[in-house]
Amino acid sequence: MKTDLQYLSRFITQSQLDDYTQRAIAALQTLKRRDGAGNDFLGWLDLPAQFNPPLANEIMAAVNSLKQLDTVVVVGIGGSYLGARAVIDALQEPFEQNKPEIIYAGHHLSSDYHKALLAYLDNRRFGIIVISKSGTTTEPAIAFRLLRNLLIQKAGREKAARYTIAITDKKQGALRLMANRENFKSFVIADNVGGRFSVLSPVGLVPIALAGISVAELMDGARAAAADTGNETSQNPAVLYAAIRNCLLANGKTTEIMVSYEQGLHYIAEWWKQLYGESEGKQHKGLFPASVQFTTDLHSLGQYIQDGQRMLFETVLSVENVRENISIPTDTDDFDKLNYIAEKSLHYVNTTAQQATAQAHVDGGVPVLRIEIPELNAYHLGYLIYMFEVACAISGYMLGVNPFDQPGVEAYKKNMFRMLGKE
Repeated sequence: MKTDLQYLSRFITQSQLDDYTQRAIAALQTLKRRDGAGNDFLGWLDLPAQFNPPLANEIMAAVNSLKQLDTVVVVGIGGSYLGARAVIDALQEPFEQNKPEIIYAGHHLSSDYHKALLAYLDNRRFGIIVISKSGTTTEPAIAFRLLRNLLIQKAGREKAARYTIAITDKKQGALRLMANRENFKSFVIADNVGGRFSVLSPVGLVPIALAGISVAELMDGARAAAADTGNETSQNPAVLYAAIRNCLLANGKTTEIMVSYEQGLHYIAEWWKQLYGESEGKQHKGLFPASVQFTTDLHSLGQYIQDGQRMLFETVLSVENVRENISIPTDTDDFDKLNYIAEKSLHYVNTTAQQATAQAHVDGGVPVLRIEIPELNAYHLGYLIYMFEVACAISGYMLGVNPFDQPGVEAYKKNMFRMLGKE
């Protein structure tokens, strides 16, 4: 992974970067000592080292029992589904008819969506992967009740249990009680792993394996990142990323926009937004995490980024080599006046657009940080995910907040439960 600082020199001095790098290293030391705020939720640090062949085999055996089905619904919200969806969407071919088809529920309360989902599944053989530590989080609990009711109607209670995988607490909670009683195949969400840091646990690995993606390669990348992000130097990519974003925040850049030029990275940005927003947004602190998809959003939000308030910076997530490349054909009539780029690859044009946009935004007063991975595959995504997690923990400690709790999430729940009449 490369971290490109060439577009930052106008916005950060070397002395500032050196200062914030030392602060980031101090925060990393706190993380490594495991004596900072939220230290009882640091189990995610050990997930790459704990992944082993028996766990891989157990996951494969479980998902193989669902591969005969037409559709599997992954039920979860926030970190319980975003990480898996990010990896699956990034690595599956967009128009391939995968079997089983993987779709998602439990991440909102739309009646129209769930009604349409039930109607769609009524004509298909389907299974469920339900992810919830407690089993009582409102959105996934409602979706699971609806889906399980339909599955029992269609297949009977015994087959419904066989077509359900639960990922939940080891000993307690509504979903654990149900899994034990109904004999669901189940995996454990460890007590010391929070939802948004759980993608490299069975929470993410089970759906990812079902999609046919190598979880071994994903975890190999994470292990490489674990080695690199433990180094207490400026060469540590997590240290460097945390230092840059906090330095820019101190310089008045209060919004970080994650930019990607590959459609497959859309849900990586969605996962990243939840990771950083829920980890840092406390005590009126933290960067506001947003995302755009270029070049699409250059024709919508591009105007604001170029010429609006100067309170933002961009982190561009770039891919050096694409899996499939195509060339732009020559047209003898040239009505669209594109022959000047005929026979050039589409990836070359996309890369040129990245360079041109970065220069334009820098000229307009927007700092641009580039993070580049060699290619979009399981190994490099595993590396990127773990790096972002470590950087998030470092950044939270630099801000003086607990990166591993989410007290603000409970506010809407209390109001909703009261309005709905929950005792």
